[in-house]
Amino acid sequence: MNESDDYYQILGVSITATPQEIKNAYRTLALQYHPDRNKGDSLAAEQMKRINEAYAVLSDPAKRERYDTLRHSYGPNASDRFRQSYSEQDIFRGSDINQILEELARAFGFSGFDQVFRQMYGSGYRSFEFGQPWFYGKGIVYTAPFGGRPSRETARDIGTSGASLAGKLLGTAARFVLKKTWGIELPEEGQDWREVITLSPDQARHGGDISYFHRKKSRHLVVTIPPGVRDGQDIRLRGMGAEGKGGADAGDLYLKIHIKKPLIEKLKDAARALSS
Repeated sequence: MNESDDYYQILGVSITATPQEIKNAYRTLALQYHPDRNKGDSLAAEQMKRINEAYAVLSDPAKRERYDTLRHSYGPNASDRFRQSYSEQDIFRGSDINQILEELARAFGFSGFDQVFRQMYGSGYRSFEFGQPWFYGKGIVYTAPFGGRPSRETARDIGTSGASLAGKLLGTAARFVLKKTWGIELPEEGQDWREVITLSPDQARHGGDISYFHRKKSRHLVVTIPPGVRDGQDIRLRGMGAEGKGGADAGDLYLKIHIKKPLIEKLKDAARALSS
């Protein structure tokens, strides 16, 4: 791992860069490393993938904020840490990369977004655009199943399927137009669930693998607790929430940490309650 993996350095912008500066930097680099200008050049193809990922993250305010937090804590390892929480489909969801690549295609006669992403990432990605007097929309949708990778917290989830779909969540009107016009039925992600996991002080202090029964799914999980967790802290289990519609990703399960008080503290609390 080295500093060249830093998203800001990949795009050649400062950490205070404005959204427009980030977009301008991506547009310049996408023109430089576009596959049509670098046929057969595997290094250029790899660099194009790197700038795609960097732009998709830094152009999204929420993803950029999360990356900045990780960057502050982990430095050049932040991109690896980011990918532990965001799949490839999560990273590109909501990005306007397709619009920029289509602009380059029109201006320079290059291949468009669909051809570029199909060449680099497989056939699952496609763009859509529709216009009506009362509604307009464009974006990226991932329409093929992919093999999910378990997150750290669910690394030994018992009996869970990793296959899922990632899709851009749109309003009812947009879904209706896409289905009627192109026969595309966008998936809809499942809701997140929240439950409580109770730990002893030693388990919270030292961490380790904890057996947990997921009541809503009637499934036993093995949850990896990081050392030093605090009372009230959440642990996210990806894909353990409500099932998605149309084959979409399931929601996440957030386990709120509850640390049991030692018996002596319970007795002290009881004594204080009686004396008050």
